[in-house]
Amino acid sequence: MKIYHNNRCRKSREGVQYLMEKGIKFKIIDYMKENISENKMKELLIKLNISAIDLIRKNEKIWKDNYKGEKFTEKQVITLLCKQPKLMERPIIEAEFKAVIGRPKENIDKLNN
Repeated sequence: MKIYHNNRCRKSREGVQYLMEKGIKFKIIDYMKENISENKMKELLIKLNISAIDLIRKNEKIWKDNYKGEKFTEKQVITLLCKQPKLMERPIIEAEFKAVIGRPKENIDKLNN
């Protein structure tokens, strides 16, 4: 299992703690330092079963100041998420065939269903 983690985010830290408490083995991906490729982003979106725009943190200052109200294609949003990783909802927990956004942290339990 992998967790796409931003250490500055309380919810992301809670996700790491939750995995540890559950005794689940996982690898931390610091997506703020390790860029996510567009292909990997597409794969995550498929596993999450959402569109790219649904992964955007719409209350983030970067979004409000620069992108709010504009129309984007799916590909454009994927490119934006890769270039501006701070815009990505977090944490994302990825299993082999499925992924969830760990907000609330109990969403992580859906990976076992």
